Amino acid sequence: MPILLLVTIAATIVVVDQWSKYYIQAHMAPGMSIPVLDNIFHITYVLNPGAAFGILEHQRDFFIIIALFMLVLVCYFFSRIPATFGLMRLGISLLAGGAVGNVIDRIQTGYVIDFFDFRIWPVFNVADIAIVTGVGCIIYTIVFMSFPSKTGENSR
Repeated sequence: MPILLLVTIAATIVVVDQWSKYYIQAHMAPGMSIPVLDNIFHITYVLNPGAAFGILEHQRDFFIIIALFMLVLVCYFFSRIPATFGLMRLGISLLAGGAVGNVIDRIQTGYVIDFFDFRIWPVFNVADIAIVTGVGCIIYTIVFMSFPSKTGENSR
C-alpha cells in the first residue's frame, strides 16, 4: 500500500471521528441516551476521563504523552515495514488515526467523547474502533505472516 493512501486513511479516521464527536456534542447533553435498538444499542453521550473501561481516570497528560510518543514511533518505523506487509501498514494507519482522534479530545477537554453504547460493553467511539481494528491487523500480521530471517529464509 502506498504511504499516501495510508496517510489518507489515518486522516479520514481523524476527520470522521472528530465530526461524529462534534455532532454528538451539538445535539446531545452528557449522559443523554437515545435508543436505536431498545436495550441492545443506544447512542449515549459519555465523557470518558480514562482509557478503555475507564482505567487510569484523569491521567490526561499521561495519555497525551503516550499517544504522541506512539505517533513518533509510527513515523520512525513506518518506512521500515516492508511493502509486502500491507495489512500491518494498514493496521498502523488505523491505530495512528484513532490515537490522533482521541488525543485531540484529551487536549481540548481532558476527556474522550464516547457514544456507541451496546449496553454489554463500555461506550466507545470511531477512534476506538479504528484503534482496535488496527491492533487486530497488526496482531494478525505478527501471528500469521512469514517474516524474512537474516539467513534469507522465511520464518514465523
